[in-house]
Amino acid sequence: MTLIAHMTDLHLRPRGLACYRVSDTNMFAERAIRSLLSLTPKPDALVITGDLTDGSDPREYAVGRELLSRLDMPVYLIPGNHDSTDGMREAFADFPGISETREGKISYRVDIGGTQLIALDTHMPGRPQGELGTEQLAWLDSTLRSATKPALIALHHPPALSGITHMDNIGLVDAAALAEVIAPQAHVERLICGHLHRPIIASFAGKVMTLAPSTAHQVVLDLTENGPALFNFEPAAYFLHYHSSTTGVVTHMAYVENYPGPHHFFADEGVLWPGDEA
Repeated sequence: MTLIAHMTDLHLRPRGLACYRVSDTNMFAERAIRSLLSLTPKPDALVITGDLTDGSDPREYAVGRELLSRLDMPVYLIPGNHDSTDGMREAFADFPGISETREGKISYRVDIGGTQLIALDTHMPGRPQGELGTEQLAWLDSTLRSATKPALIALHHPPALSGITHMDNIGLVDAAALAEVIAPQAHVERLICGHLHRPIIASFAGKVMTLAPSTAHQVVLDLTENGPALFNFEPAAYFLHYHSSTTGVVTHMAYVENYPGPHHFFADEGVLWPGDEA
């Protein structure tokens, strides 16, 4: 079996500075990494689908390097709209995947256990929207045709609409072109995304898209037309993508918080479990 941890939208800040003045994203990230380290079994890899930093500041990338250095598993990064392609490549030039991309978009393919991860770069300099571009889409098409392991495609901006208007307005501008590339490829089992700071599951081009929540603050769930852009502190979480030959890709949500338990199930005296004989 293969187990891939998926975190997104850490929005790291220079030490001592909060995000939007109230979100202590560095503290939230510390807690997320501690949660990841406590997992049994240990994931085979961690994928971070963008917005590692809040402003692509070298000090923020330095915080990220220090945090991620504590992990004894490969870490695969792609930029989001708050990062930058050049800034991430410079700060993490020795990280797997990134180390193989010298210029242009940060796009790469790696094998993780019984799956392949295809990492895509949707960053648009100076804009909150995302774009893959014709060159990267052509590379994706070629890659999918040449490698037929079960594929997870990682990108920051989700290609499917969510119904949260202010976030959909800054989505992936060439989603239709992506759909044309992946729709015929049966081995694409999952699109894994970030950007919306909410756990969202949708269908796109006949595939399952799983959009992970942030490890920090979450976007308010408001499906009214033209609702305001607001965030809150709903429980921080991340995804675990489990793959085996019998299950395909199954996604679980892991909360960063600690909660009471675990407790054993048991029946009170005289109470029968379903299927028990009287």
